Amino acid sequence: MITRLTDRWIGRHAEPQLAALRAVDGLRPMTVVTGGSRGIGFALARRFAKAGRHIALVARDKPTLDRATAEIASDYPVKVLPIALDVTAIDAAERLDAELRTAGYYLETLVNNAGIGLSGPFIDHAPDEIDRLISLNITALTRLTRHALPAMLARGYGGILNVASLGGLIPGPNQAAYYASKAYVVSLTRAIAAENAGRGVRLMALAPGPVDTGFHHAMGAELSYYRQLMVALSARQVAFEAYIAYRLGTHLYVPGILGKLMQVAVWIIPHALLLPLMGWLLQRREERPWHDTDHHNT
Repeated sequence: MITRLTDRWIGRHAEPQLAALRAVDGLRPMTVVTGGSRGIGFALARRFAKAGRHIALVARDKPTLDRATAEIASDYPVKVLPIALDVTAIDAAERLDAELRTAGYYLETLVNNAGIGLSGPFIDHAPDEIDRLISLNITALTRLTRHALPAMLARGYGGILNVASLGGLIPGPNQAAYYASKAYVVSLTRAIAAENAGRGVRLMALAPGPVDTGFHHAMGAELSYYRQLMVALSARQVAFEAYIAYRLGTHLYVPGILGKLMQVAVWIIPHALLLPLMGWLLQRREERPWHDTDHHNT
């Protein structure tokens, strides 16, 4: 009942175009999850599958992708389509559309989850590492969002869930580029949601705090103080809360009680006090080599 009312409110100004509806005639809707083979992306894919949505998992590592596909397909009676694709490729959106259409589907919901992190002082990162972070966390997400949104608006339904981070609400000394990239995701998503309010398309930025996945280890931050002092949520809990918030039409969602308290804290504590504390929390206690991962978690 609540979701039906929410659907009507979200689509209160929708103006479906006949040509856009005809363009997907004979095709079935699919939820596309980038970085969907692990972590938060995999948990979100499972949650959408549980709700009866057909799923396309997008990632670069084919063996991991195939294992994730098989697991979801065995647990839920939905189509799960693995797509081995580097979303930073200039033609990634077109290749994604082609893969879906060949299989008889179209992109109805996009979950932009793929991302990487960098830990340590900004000047310690090589320029190519920063370029890669920007390319994946910002450029690829922006391209896919810009590509998918017009067709959704023309049909009068659809949705985009962009995975950001609680770190996107504040500067992050010792994870400066990563936090800045997630601030971009939060700002972009909320602005687009305001521009298109009532036109039938859900737009939400998901901003979790620490999550118990391999992401922190991959970026060399596992021994940072915030990992020792802050309780991490499970990816499953994040996905559970995120899906409900997405269906209710929320534009920014921070999962977990502690996460919500931290959200309030970053709004009310002066940055003159908060930034030194953040710098201490994010400081790496032991130098570790950085390497990227095909999934995003915060």
